[in-house]
Amino acid sequence: MFRRHSQPTESAVAIWLACGCALVSLAVSGCSNMQSQAANVEGVRLYQQGNYQQASNRFQQAIAQNPTSPEGYYNLAAALQQTGTLYNRPADLQQAEILYNQCLERDPNHADAHRGLAVLLNETGRQKDAFSLLNNWAAANPTSAEPKIELARLLEETGQTDQAKTQLVEALTVDPHNARALTALGRLRDQSGNYAQALSDYQRSLSVNRFQPDVAARVAQLQAATTPVVAAAPTPSATPRTASGWTPSVRY
Repeated sequence: MFRRHSQPTESAVAIWLACGCALVSLAVSGCSNMQSQAANVEGVRLYQQGNYQQASNRFQQAIAQNPTSPEGYYNLAAALQQTGTLYNRPADLQQAEILYNQCLERDPNHADAHRGLAVLLNETGRQKDAFSLLNNWAAANPTSAEPKIELARLLEETGQTDQAKTQLVEALTVDPHNARALTALGRLRDQSGNYAQALSDYQRSLSVNRFQPDVAARVAQLQAATTPVVAAAPTPSATPRTASGWTPSVRY
């Protein structure tokens, strides 16, 4: 809403010109946001094809066109983390760390950025910093299950499965219907041989989110088994992974 100037001598023409300039500015801003989103979409497509350098170029365009959006920073960080890990490029990993932090400056609760940065810190010999990052996030958001889920993943990856289970139980105390937490807890129980409880966790997870084909397949296996079964190995992925087994997932 535009307000008239308080001086009565201001002409109607001047008002319309001012309004017109403002509308043009808004239109340019909207156009930039659309261009940024288009660049992100194209970057995601290239990333999923394994064309990380070209994807990075698109994500850089997205940031230039909309520097306030966290997604461009996260996506570029994820692409650089992949190239840094796959091709042993320390400079890419250093830049990825900067970009993850820039993403978190714009969205302090960006779950994927927390996850990506924690993995990067852990894999570059800074495990203590990785845990501090996630613990601080959890402390700042005590009513959110997401920090606890990410803490559980990092604990599992560092061989602390009992502590990981504890974090997942706490996550479900906060959000009893969190499908991610239920699936993760079910898998840990599955791997430890607690098949009955794992089956219950999986079924609860599917009741919240039925679009989990791997979980549905494991439920069918557990239900059909007449003798104790061995926990299923993770389904192989065609996407190159980091040393932790985590694949950065870029976002639209």
